[in-house]
Amino acid sequence: MGAHHHHDHHEASGSELTKVAQATLEKSGEQWTTMRASIFDALAKFDKPASAYDIADAVSKAEGRRVAANSVYRILDLFVGANLARRVESSNAYIANAHPDCLHDCIFLVCDSCGQTTHIDDDKIANNVRHAAEAAGFSPVRPVIEVRGKCSECEHAA
Repeated sequence: MGAHHHHDHHEASGSELTKVAQATLEKSGEQWTTMRASIFDALAKFDKPASAYDIADAVSKAEGRRVAANSVYRILDLFVGANLARRVESSNAYIANAHPDCLHDCIFLVCDSCGQTTHIDDDKIANNVRHAAEAAGFSPVRPVIEVRGKCSECEHAA
């Protein structure tokens, strides 16, 4: 299977994405707590990958109380494990998964100029990476591919 497209819940409606994320988390046996909902909502509002500190600040401002980054990290780890969020490894930042009800390896296009990060699905590329790892005697668990460069907006602005 090559590249394909999904219904993007994030673009359709923030509340639709939240509903799908909640259902996905609950299906995995976890609870959708008020704090988890607040962190997911804050994460989903960022238009670029956000650090745990960015998210903690956003939730703290929204709730009028301090939320510690270490609490956010724990919830983000849960979200990554449940496919609700993706971690951009090179920047230690997170993005909400626009289709949490579908599992794919991560392929990120990261703009070095503006920081915009685009997640694409291409099972052919991901499978080739998995097969190459296995051929080298390695058992891939969660491949993450990051392509650094310039987005089309930054490329045209130069």
